[in-house]
Amino acid sequence: MQFKDKWQNSISLIQQVYQADTRPWIIGYSGGKDSTAVVQLIFEALSMLPKQNLNKDIYVISSNTLIETPLILAHINDSINQINVYSKKNRLPITATIVTPKLENSFWATLIGKGYPSPRQKFRWCTDRLKIEPSNRFIKETVSRHGEVIVILGVRKSESASRAQTLANHKIGNKLLRKHSTLPNAYVLAPIEDFTVDDVWTYLLKTPSPWGGDNHSLLSLYKDSSGECPLVIDKDTPSCGNSRFGCWVCTVVKEDKALIGFIENGHEELIPLLQFRNWLTDIRNNPNYREKRRQNGSVYYIGSGDDRRIGLGPFTLEARKEILKNLLSAQRDYGSTLISEEELKLISQIWIEWGDWERSVPDIYDKILGQALDWPDSERPLYSKEEIKLLDSLCKKHDVPLEIVHKLLRIQENHYGFKYRYGIYKDIHKALSEDWLHIEEENEVYADDY
Repeated sequence: MQFKDKWQNSISLIQQVYQADTRPWIIGYSGGKDSTAVVQLIFEALSMLPKQNLNKDIYVISSNTLIETPLILAHINDSINQINVYSKKNRLPITATIVTPKLENSFWATLIGKGYPSPRQKFRWCTDRLKIEPSNRFIKETVSRHGEVIVILGVRKSESASRAQTLANHKIGNKLLRKHSTLPNAYVLAPIEDFTVDDVWTYLLKTPSPWGGDNHSLLSLYKDSSGECPLVIDKDTPSCGNSRFGCWVCTVVKEDKALIGFIENGHEELIPLLQFRNWLTDIRNNPNYREKRRQNGSVYYIGSGDDRRIGLGPFTLEARKEILKNLLSAQRDYGSTLISEEELKLISQIWIEWGDWERSVPDIYDKILGQALDWPDSERPLYSKEEIKLLDSLCKKHDVPLEIVHKLLRIQENHYGFKYRYGIYKDIHKALSEDWLHIEEENEVYADDY
């Protein structure tokens, strides 16, 4: 099939499905070539329809993981603003918005706060929290208002055999829509599924962007790139760590070709980001940086007998402090914000539960950046350094882990002021029963189990 025929078929498909019912559309927009082509085609198709036929809403959503490659994030933000301005001016029922992860699910709150080891192929905790959940939350909210929605994706059969199989698996007979793989009452339309890469670029370079985007600049972003990161709404989507449209701190891939490519093309300001990313990858499996237990205090053994090993747990509190110091140093050298004040405050709260006696986050921030943040009284240390030092020496004298003493004091603090404190004994029993208090450290071998 010639490109012209594919283009005309896509335009007709979009117009047919749009006018068939009142279900709103949600378009996944990553700023890359495929999603840009889809949004342009929809603008083009709708502009050919009578205004009275434009009677249902279209939402263009872009997922910002909050760790997007800075140059791409600027490109996406500009595009979102231009789409909204153009749609309003031309009275099109299209609204573009950016979805973000919840604060408690952000990359830094999870990695630096809770200590999750940096993601790898077999433990991609980032995909659910940063990509799938924000997009699906928007889709679910739209479904709750309208009953059903149609999700428009820029997926193509020629991307890979697995992508073609996924599209085939969710086909509903001879119908134009497919079932969404996980979300009920959501259906998927793929207007460019028959396009090749050459078709996409032919369309983009021959068809000016209706909202004023520069598709030739978009092409330059793809130079030496291994692709783009589409809107992720299920786990069938592979990692896009090498893509220029992925996350700058991605540790799923061995080498970040995207950042390297940008730096080689003159963006030397990104060097601190690449250095931090590489260091974070290097320390991931170092047992000195990892707890010997899970977050709930349990210890998981791998194997038995002479082959018995303890699976490594989260980053230690000291490791997290070092990660935050290095991240803030990278932020200082880069010259723009990499971690938000809200994330820093949440990290501080999480660290308190892990035994951060000194409320270290404000002090680290001040020492690295030379600035003081407006921290609430609850972030101030409960005990002076002299008191902590004395307590530490007493714990060592009586062979009691300082951490468990901190945990017991936190339990007391959490129950303070209540007339009836029925739950305090249960919490104390739980704290004293954690596995890590009862393992033998001698001759243990540790192995990464994430």
